Amino acid sequence: MRKFTLLCLMCSLSAHSFSQISDILASSISIAQTSVSDTHNWTAFNNPAILGYADKPEAGLQFENRYFISQLSTKTVQFELPSKFVNTGLSFSHFGYSLYHEMIIGAGFARSFSDKFSLGVQFNYYMAYFNASNSYRGALLPQVGLSVKLSPSFNIGFNMFNPFQTNIETEYVTKRLASVFSLGSEYFFSPELVWRAQIDKEVSSNYRFATGFEYQMLQQFTVKLGAYCSDYLVSCLGFGFKTGLFRIDLNCDIHPLLGLNSLASVKYTFR
Repeated sequence: MRKFTLLCLMCSLSAHSFSQISDILASSISIAQTSVSDTHNWTAFNNPAILGYADKPEAGLQFENRYFISQLSTKTVQFELPSKFVNTGLSFSHFGYSLYHEMIIGAGFARSFSDKFSLGVQFNYYMAYFNASNSYRGALLPQVGLSVKLSPSFNIGFNMFNPFQTNIETEYVTKRLASVFSLGSEYFFSPELVWRAQIDKEVSSNYRFATGFEYQMLQQFTVKLGAYCSDYLVSCLGFGFKTGLFRIDLNCDIHPLLGLNSLASVKYTFR
């Protein structure tokens, strides 16, 4: 009982501190979750327009753990497939444990126009398990994204997740689903050094401001450093490794009140 009470408290604190981004949405491998303008990496349930720049099939697995509590873990699988007319991305994410868990599955479609800008849409179906009624409830959540290359070194991105503020109604409670609007920029000082900045707004929460730098060394190793702020200033550190057709990313956020949030991602690019 003591462990369960502690878990409930941590969930409540987590929901308050990270209210701009739902737990079920996969965090990005971009440092400080500055993914909306990241033209090199598409992360599941982030900006679907980034799919438009994909030129090779890619599959990925991702695991995120919050504050060393296994019940606060998010597992994500994603796959992207480029084609001549439209690029497709499939994704699935699971958050929680046996007594309470959430799942979301998405199908995204995007196209790049003359490599100057990309448009993307994604259809997400969200499900939550309610132990009180021993049942699942679900809802369809649309997502729309845009990415524009204003110059060879400067890009901007915009993303809307659940713009119509769809919620889930049950006999006992109303489950409010996050409705997030994101705007970000990406600037390359050189092919190896990139700076990203992003603003997120969940309709009933504070603004979230994020920024970060990523520096690629020796073609195989990337160092990431950033921070984001909503209610607290959170420092972020990450590393990326490339070996053959695999890419491995390890990121961590150090929250001043709740502790460490860690993320590990593995991607495989098909020849």
